[in-house]
Amino acid sequence: MEPILNSPFAIFACSLLLMWLSVRIGDVVRRRRPAKEEEREDLGVVTNASLTLLALVIAFSFSMAVNRYDQRKNYEEEEASAIGTEYVRAGLLPAAEATRVRQLLTQYLDQRILFYTVHSVPQLDRIASETAKLQSEMWSIVQDAATEHPTPPVALAVSGMNDVSSRQGHTGAAWLNRIPPGAWSLMAVLAVCCRVLVGYGRIARGVFCLRFCPLSSRLRSFS
Repeated sequence: MEPILNSPFAIFACSLLLMWLSVRIGDVVRRRRPAKEEEREDLGVVTNASLTLLALVIAFSFSMAVNRYDQRKNYEEEEASAIGTEYVRAGLLPAAEATRVRQLLTQYLDQRILFYTVHSVPQLDRIASETAKLQSEMWSIVQDAATEHPTPPVALAVSGMNDVSSRQGHTGAAWLNRIPPGAWSLMAVLAVCCRVLVGYGRIARGVFCLRFCPLSSRLRSFS
């Protein structure tokens, strides 16, 4: 199930199949209990209102997705800047500690890149564990250096390490801040209901149940 959710093409194919099946269901219901002429006007109003509501939900969800994408992009940029800044500030530490911190920062950067490219849950758990281990080790080195050499340059290195840890937390929280499942469920239910109404209200027959009498008559009038 996880690879399907991470594949836009698979989701598109499943959605297209679901919408087509929904129209077919509406068509089957129409055949068994066709709408009367006096009911068609009310059915059209309900269908148009449902489609309008679906459009609003899609628009709001798209707006939420764009805002969250921009937030993640900004946090990723800030985290990359914090890691680069701390790599430079590590030179303010004593030589041995500076070399060790830079080695750990390089490994830490590799783990952060993997976090953005890997989608498997077990691998993400392993990356999170390794990231926390590297953070703890780097902080221990910087803390010991600050205790032995409480100077302003060393304090800058300590501040930079704090920024690295905090930015990683902000980025992780932003990656979990997705569109709520309730919004996806509401969108899916509305889409299915709208397609059922469309299939129930159609008059002209078509292979994919997508042709309607008003639209067909207009097209024939232009031809």
